[in-house]
Amino acid sequence: MKKKVELLAPAGSLEKAKIAFLYGADAVYAGTSKLSLRTRAEMESDSLAQTIEYAHSIGKKVYVALNIYARDSDYEDIIEEVKKLSKLEPDGLIVADGGIIDIIKEYGPNLPIHISTQANTVSAHSANFWRKNGASRVILARELHKDEIKGIVDGTPEDFEVEMFIHGAICFGYSGRCYLSNYLANRNSNLGDCAQCCRWEYNVYVEEKKKPGALMPVNYDEHGTYIFSSKDMCLMKDLPEILEMGVASLKIEGRLKTTYYLATVINAYRHAIDAYYEDPKHWNSKKYMNELLKVKTRGLTDFYFNDKNNQDIQDYLGIQKNVGWEHGAVVIDTDNEGITTLEIKNKLQIGDELEILLPNTIDAYSFRIDNMIDYDTNISIQVINPGKEDQKIKMKLPIEVKEGYIIRRKRV
Repeated sequence: MKKKVELLAPAGSLEKAKIAFLYGADAVYAGTSKLSLRTRAEMESDSLAQTIEYAHSIGKKVYVALNIYARDSDYEDIIEEVKKLSKLEPDGLIVADGGIIDIIKEYGPNLPIHISTQANTVSAHSANFWRKNGASRVILARELHKDEIKGIVDGTPEDFEVEMFIHGAICFGYSGRCYLSNYLANRNSNLGDCAQCCRWEYNVYVEEKKKPGALMPVNYDEHGTYIFSSKDMCLMKDLPEILEMGVASLKIEGRLKTTYYLATVINAYRHAIDAYYEDPKHWNSKKYMNELLKVKTRGLTDFYFNDKNNQDIQDYLGIQKNVGWEHGAVVIDTDNEGITTLEIKNKLQIGDELEILLPNTIDAYSFRIDNMIDYDTNISIQVINPGKEDQKIKMKLPIEVKEGYIIRRKRV
């Protein structure tokens, strides 16, 4: 087995980056709101700088996405951004556009170049092309079979890194290159403003050739049909085979996901990876999958990793899966008397079953609420509903916790 793999997580904000690192990510990827493919992520230049500084202070890494397909009118902004990033020194820039690569070489030659999944790299020949043109890492297309991934790893030099997605949303377009959003919402997915039209409900009709204008509905249920919407990728069960391939980095998708989602998914993969390295013969995916099933998803698929002809990909009903748990609260701090301040995320009441996600174990700590104190009045309360941003309560917790710990609530 080769060098220990990197666990790479999304960071749509500084807060999310800190959560990702707390729950085991080795690195995060982020991007400014103008020049990456998530313009609605809350990562402006100042918070990006803070994220890089924080990550480096704890020995972690940050990769910055400049992965739009740029028009000529974008290049003035791109040049200025590369100049800024050259001073901030992130650990790599994620790009897909050859023109942007040339700009990086000229204005930020100190910055490692990572080729985005948007470049649709599906062969060792293509990966080596990017290597010869200055890249140190390639992020593979998500549509690849495991034999193809292994072929790319084996067909590139050992000092050239291969990164692949292991968990998260799959785009209906080819590795994310899609124009459906342009046509239906006038929002360009390739410039970071995807409206996710593939997730919409559609009513579909057909027209009989000899009866123009006489539209007949295609069968669908009360939800319509989500004919474009795919399930989410999950390669947890395939982790041992992936780790043996020699892939350098395993990537979780989701810069727009919640901190609860990130903590749950990152923690599961962190402990699954570590457990395999420690004892590969007795590794089992069950307890890690059980954790993943405590966060909302569209349904899970291994996509084409095991079968190029896999048909279990589309999510025709568009129904959220795994809704038995939700984000309850996040730990703010604990005072000298052991009273913890929590920022609540959903309704809490005495008797609710909660679980504390602990970074040092896959086993969450379960307990029931038997006390709550109003943050402003210090009066004991029975129930609290989120009524304002950053609403807080105080609680005596049964175990020691730290800032940033995520607490989930069992829905009833």
